[in-house]
Amino acid sequence: MRFSLTTWNINSVRLRIDLVAKFLKSVRPDVLCLQETKCIDDAFPLKRFKRLGYEHIALNGQKGYHGVAVISKLPFDNTDIRTFCDKIDSRHISVSFGEKAQLAKPLVLHNFYVPAGGDIPDPALNPKFEHKLQFLDEMKACEPLHPRGDDRHILVGDLNVAPHENDVWSHKQLLKVVSHTPIECEKLLAAQAHGEWFDVARMRIPMSEKVYTWWSYRAADWTLADRGRRLDHIWVSRALKDGVSDFRITRDARGWERPSDHVPVTATLEV
Repeated sequence: MRFSLTTWNINSVRLRIDLVAKFLKSVRPDVLCLQETKCIDDAFPLKRFKRLGYEHIALNGQKGYHGVAVISKLPFDNTDIRTFCDKIDSRHISVSFGEKAQLAKPLVLHNFYVPAGGDIPDPALNPKFEHKLQFLDEMKACEPLHPRGDDRHILVGDLNVAPHENDVWSHKQLLKVVSHTPIECEKLLAAQAHGEWFDVARMRIPMSEKVYTWWSYRAADWTLADRGRRLDHIWVSRALKDGVSDFRITRDARGWERPSDHVPVTATLEV
């Protein structure tokens, strides 16, 4: 079975619901994982998604900040929410697909919004950065994020770290900028390695090529400056890695009217 999924930090689902609808009508992924929905569950635009053919929705939202959602054409067998760093701050949701979705073997999908970490890359001076580092450590230690053997797991989201040199516009200039500091890169890559996850973007695109999914609102002309970072990720477990058939970044979405500063990232797999 062909299975496509998209991850997108939408930076307010209610503000940008028309952009989401435009994307879904064009690309039609089976599953859309959103981050920074900034919306309590009761205010989520369920009806609009259902009209678009996405009947199955799992939410972990809160007022004004953070928030994650999984929007799906396929029914879920189970949903789950985990907390990290002893904070109830709507940064994770997982779903599993199985018999209800007519899958022969179960498939587990985790959707994350990792803390951004503020501006000062020093945990002693910046509690937000300390929180981010602790969150990454807890992701590494989290047993459900350690698929093994035949476990068919996918982890997606705005992980707020650009871990490799060519995941940013200038490795040298961003070494002391939050999202590309050595300690953040080390901790994200440690979580990836410990979970035996495979980074789909870098399976498909050589390490020598620049790849971005985020461009700052501060740039007067984001296309001209092209000072991007790859903050949005799709990881798959070993059992799924050979089934990846397509990967694409919808870069054009950064130029849509009133856009998110992140763009949709989509992978297609045979499951």
